Amino acid sequence: MPAFGLITPEDWYRVPLQPQEHREASVSALIRRQFAGVDDQPILRRKAEEQLLGTAEAGAGQGGVVLYLSFLEAAGIPLSASLLVSRLYEKFDSLDAVAALAGSGEVGLVTLPAAGRAARLLRREQTKESRRLGSEFQDTIVEYFIPVPDHDEVLMLTFSTPLEPIAEAMVELFDAVAGTLRWQHRVEKTKGAQE
Repeated sequence: MPAFGLITPEDWYRVPLQPQEHREASVSALIRRQFAGVDDQPILRRKAEEQLLGTAEAGAGQGGVVLYLSFLEAAGIPLSASLLVSRLYEKFDSLDAVAALAGSGEVGLVTLPAAGRAARLLRREQTKESRRLGSEFQDTIVEYFIPVPDHDEVLMLTFSTPLEPIAEAMVELFDAVAGTLRWQHRVEKTKGAQE
């Protein structure tokens, strides 16, 4: 697969999912950053690290290559969101994806400025995690399926937020981030580039 680049907001933390050592080191670095100066919360720190590792491992198990986690805040309120970038080793174009996804939510064809045609799916669901936490809100999920040039592969971008009251604004942000996707030559290295 050619390398790709994405521009994400500054406060999104990047966790490479492969290989496992990079994933674990990145999660540890994130936990150190989030708990800097907080020495009296070892149980909370351990639980947070276990949860993040579990999320990262689940993403890797779904073909994920990189996970982004949002630490954006507006007026002191955390704007929780994530982006999982995955590889699907299947040959289909964006029209095939639209047909396959019909009935799953709002499905359509879009054209990303630098990456070309893609299928886009917007859906809402109550996840196991939100049910476990007792939340009545549904997660808003936006998925993009982008055929990889000259390969029998698809790059899948899965954006998610549990913030139903501001879901519309978050979807606009997700669409803006997806719009920055570009394919790169292997010699280029930029923020978010993947081999």
